[in-house]
Amino acid sequence: MYWYEDEIRRIEKMHKGLSYESAVLFYGSSSFRLWGGLDADFPDHEVVNLGFGGSTLAACTWFFERAMQGYFPKALVIYAGDNDLGDGRHPEEILIFFQQLMAKASTLFGNTPCFFVSLKPSPARWQMEDQFKYTNNLIENEIIKQNANWKFINVFKRMLDKSGKPMSKLYAPDGLHLGPFGYELWRETITEALKKNL
Repeated sequence: MYWYEDEIRRIEKMHKGLSYESAVLFYGSSSFRLWGGLDADFPDHEVVNLGFGGSTLAACTWFFERAMQGYFPKALVIYAGDNDLGDGRHPEEILIFFQQLMAKASTLFGNTPCFFVSLKPSPARWQMEDQFKYTNNLIENEIIKQNANWKFINVFKRMLDKSGKPMSKLYAPDGLHLGPFGYELWRETITEALKKNL
Protein backbone atom coordinates (compact mmCIF):
# COMPACT_ATOMS: atom_id res chain seq x y z
CA MET A 1 0.00 0.00 0.00
CA TYR A 2 3.04 2.29 0.20
CA TRP A 3 2.50 3.67 -3.32
CA TYR A 4 -0.62 5.51 -2.09
CA GLU A 5 1.26 7.29 0.68
CA ASP A 6 1.61 10.68 -1.04
CA GLU A 7 -2.11 10.73 -1.84
CA ILE A 8 -3.07 9.80 1.69
CA ARG A 9 -0.85 12.54 3.10
CA ARG A 10 -2.57 14.99 0.76
CA ILE A 11 -5.94 13.87 2.09
CA GLU A 12 -4.78 14.15 5.69
CA LYS A 13 -3.73 17.77 5.11
CA MET A 14 -7.07 18.71 3.56
CA HIS A 15 -8.94 18.66 6.85
CA LYS A 16 -6.75 21.39 8.30
CA GLY A 17 -7.90 23.85 5.65
CA LEU A 18 -11.64 23.25 6.01
CA SER A 19 -13.92 25.63 7.89
CA TYR A 20 -16.76 23.18 8.45
CA GLU A 21 -17.12 19.78 10.05
CA SER A 22 -20.51 18.29 9.16
CA ALA A 23 -20.30 17.35 5.49
CA VAL A 24 -20.95 14.64 2.96
CA LEU A 25 -17.64 12.84 2.44
CA PHE A 26 -16.93 11.32 -0.98
CA TYR A 27 -14.29 8.62 -0.56
CA GLY A 28 -12.90 6.23 -3.13
CA SER A 29 -11.04 5.93 -6.41
CA SER A 30 -10.32 8.25 -9.32
CA SER A 31 -13.98 8.39 -10.34
CA PHE A 32 -14.35 10.66 -7.31
CA ARG A 33 -10.82 12.09 -7.37
CA LEU A 34 -11.35 13.51 -10.88
CA TRP A 35 -14.82 14.94 -10.15
CA GLY A 36 -13.79 18.56 -10.54
CA GLY A 37 -17.25 20.07 -10.13
CA LEU A 38 -18.24 18.12 -7.04
CA ASP A 39 -18.98 21.22 -4.94
CA ALA A 40 -21.17 22.80 -7.60
CA ASP A 41 -22.97 19.52 -8.32
CA PHE A 42 -24.20 19.18 -4.73
CA PRO A 43 -25.19 22.72 -3.71
CA ASP A 44 -27.49 21.49 -0.94
CA HIS A 45 -24.56 19.92 0.94
CA GLU A 46 -21.11 20.78 2.10
CA VAL A 47 -19.00 18.13 0.36
CA VAL A 48 -15.41 16.96 0.76
CA ASN A 49 -13.64 15.03 -1.99
CA LEU A 50 -11.44 12.37 -0.38
CA GLY A 51 -10.90 10.37 -3.56
CA PHE A 52 -7.42 9.18 -4.43
CA GLY A 53 -6.30 8.04 -7.85
CA GLY A 54 -5.98 4.36 -8.66
CA SER A 55 -7.31 3.31 -5.29
CA THR A 56 -8.84 -0.08 -4.70
CA LEU A 57 -11.48 -1.01 -2.17
CA ALA A 58 -8.67 -2.80 -0.36
CA ALA A 59 -6.72 0.48 -0.15
CA CYS A 60 -9.79 2.47 0.89
CA THR A 61 -10.31 0.03 3.75
CA TRP A 62 -6.63 0.00 4.72
CA PHE A 63 -6.39 3.82 4.91
CA PHE A 64 -9.90 4.48 6.20
CA GLU A 65 -8.99 5.71 9.68
CA ARG A 66 -6.28 8.03 8.38
CA ALA A 67 -8.46 9.52 5.65
CA MET A 68 -11.40 10.08 8.01
CA GLN A 69 -9.43 11.55 10.89
CA GLY A 70 -11.02 14.71 12.24
CA TYR A 71 -14.28 14.44 10.30
CA PHE A 72 -17.78 14.19 11.75
CA PRO A 73 -19.80 13.67 8.56
CA LYS A 74 -23.54 13.67 8.10
CA ALA A 75 -23.08 11.09 5.33
CA LEU A 76 -20.40 9.02 3.63
CA VAL A 77 -20.44 8.13 -0.09
CA ILE A 78 -18.07 5.38 -1.28
CA TYR A 79 -16.95 4.38 -4.77
CA ALA A 80 -14.27 1.72 -5.14
CA GLY A 81 -13.86 -1.85 -6.31
CA ASP A 82 -13.44 -1.81 -10.07
CA ASN A 83 -9.68 -1.36 -9.75
CA ASP A 84 -9.60 -4.43 -7.51
CA LEU A 85 -11.16 -6.47 -10.31
CA GLY A 86 -8.77 -4.87 -12.79
CA ASP A 87 -5.88 -6.01 -10.59
CA GLY A 88 -7.12 -9.60 -10.71
CA ARG A 89 -8.90 -9.87 -7.37
CA HIS A 90 -12.04 -12.00 -7.13
CA PRO A 91 -15.52 -10.68 -6.29
CA GLU A 92 -15.53 -12.62 -3.00
CA GLU A 93 -12.33 -10.85 -1.94
CA ILE A 94 -13.89 -7.48 -2.69
CA LEU A 95 -16.89 -8.42 -0.56
CA ILE A 96 -14.54 -9.12 2.36
CA PHE A 97 -12.94 -5.69 1.94
CA PHE A 98 -16.40 -4.14 1.89
CA GLN A 99 -17.42 -5.97 5.07
CA GLN A 100 -14.27 -4.68 6.75
CA LEU A 101 -15.03 -1.17 5.55
CA MET A 102 -18.55 -1.38 6.96
CA ALA A 103 -17.12 -2.41 10.33
CA LYS A 104 -14.63 0.46 10.35
CA ALA A 105 -17.31 2.99 9.38
CA SER A 106 -19.52 1.73 12.19
CA THR A 107 -16.69 2.06 14.70
CA LEU A 108 -15.87 5.62 13.66
CA PHE A 109 -19.26 7.02 12.72
CA GLY A 110 -21.91 4.84 14.36
CA ASN A 111 -25.19 4.99 12.46
CA THR A 112 -24.19 7.82 10.11
CA PRO A 113 -25.84 7.21 6.70
CA CYS A 114 -23.43 5.51 4.28
CA PHE A 115 -23.88 5.00 0.55
CA PHE A 116 -22.04 2.59 -1.76
CA VAL A 117 -22.07 3.54 -5.44
CA SER A 118 -22.15 0.37 -7.55
CA LEU A 119 -19.25 -0.50 -9.81
CA LYS A 120 -19.70 1.16 -13.18
CA PRO A 121 -19.81 -0.71 -16.52
CA SER A 122 -16.66 0.72 -18.14
CA PRO A 123 -16.17 -0.02 -21.87
CA ALA A 124 -12.45 -0.64 -21.19
CA ARG A 125 -13.31 -3.47 -18.79
CA TRP A 126 -16.47 -4.78 -20.40
CA GLN A 127 -14.84 -8.15 -20.98
CA MET A 128 -15.22 -8.55 -17.18
CA GLU A 129 -18.94 -7.82 -17.27
CA ASP A 130 -19.95 -10.91 -15.31
CA GLN A 131 -17.45 -10.21 -12.54
CA PHE A 132 -18.67 -6.64 -12.21
CA LYS A 133 -22.30 -7.73 -12.01
CA TYR A 134 -21.49 -10.46 -9.49
CA THR A 135 -19.49 -8.07 -7.30
CA ASN A 136 -22.32 -5.55 -7.33
CA ASN A 137 -24.79 -8.29 -6.38
CA LEU A 138 -22.61 -9.48 -3.50
CA ILE A 139 -22.30 -5.99 -2.05
CA GLU A 140 -25.96 -5.09 -2.56
CA ASN A 141 -27.07 -8.32 -0.90
CA GLU A 142 -24.72 -7.68 2.02
CA ILE A 143 -26.24 -4.24 2.51
CA ILE A 144 -29.76 -5.69 2.40
CA LYS A 145 -28.81 -8.48 4.79
CA GLN A 146 -27.30 -6.10 7.33
CA ASN A 147 -30.39 -3.87 7.14
CA ALA A 148 -28.43 -1.06 8.77
CA ASN A 149 -27.43 2.47 7.78
CA TRP A 150 -25.98 1.57 4.36
CA LYS A 151 -27.69 2.14 1.01
CA PHE A 152 -26.74 0.77 -2.41
CA ILE A 153 -26.77 3.28 -5.29
CA ASN A 154 -27.06 1.40 -8.58
CA VAL A 155 -25.42 3.39 -11.39
CA PHE A 156 -24.59 0.25 -13.40
CA LYS A 157 -28.00 -0.18 -15.01
CA ARG A 158 -28.38 3.52 -15.74
CA MET A 159 -25.09 3.55 -17.67
CA LEU A 160 -26.16 0.88 -20.19
CA ASP A 161 -27.79 1.51 -23.57
CA LYS A 162 -30.85 -0.30 -24.91
CA SER A 163 -28.71 -3.21 -26.08
CA GLY A 164 -27.25 -3.66 -22.59
CA LYS A 165 -23.79 -2.25 -23.42
CA PRO A 166 -22.02 0.69 -21.71
CA MET A 167 -22.92 4.08 -23.21
CA SER A 168 -19.63 5.39 -24.59
CA LYS A 169 -20.79 9.01 -24.38
CA LEU A 170 -20.62 8.78 -20.57
CA TYR A 171 -16.88 8.11 -20.59
CA ALA A 172 -13.59 9.81 -21.27
CA PRO A 173 -11.68 8.65 -24.38
CA ASP A 174 -9.89 5.96 -22.35
CA GLY A 175 -13.21 4.16 -21.84
CA LEU A 176 -12.48 3.87 -18.14
CA HIS A 177 -12.89 7.26 -16.49
CA LEU A 178 -16.06 9.32 -16.58
CA GLY A 179 -16.69 12.21 -18.94
CA PRO A 180 -19.04 15.19 -18.39
CA PHE A 181 -22.18 13.21 -19.30
CA GLY A 182 -21.16 10.43 -16.94
CA TYR A 183 -20.70 12.82 -14.05
CA GLU A 184 -24.07 14.40 -14.78
CA LEU A 185 -25.73 10.97 -14.58
CA TRP A 186 -23.90 10.27 -11.30
CA ARG A 187 -24.92 13.68 -9.94
CA GLU A 188 -28.58 12.93 -10.62
CA THR A 189 -28.43 9.40 -9.22
CA ILE A 190 -26.51 10.24 -6.04
CA THR A 191 -28.63 13.35 -5.43
CA GLU A 192 -31.77 11.20 -5.56
CA ALA A 193 -30.32 8.83 -2.95
CA LEU A 194 -29.21 11.65 -0.64
CA LYS A 195 -32.61 13.37 -0.81
CA LYS A 196 -34.39 10.11 -0.07
CA ASN A 197 -32.25 9.07 2.86
CA LEU A 198 -30.96 12.25 4.56
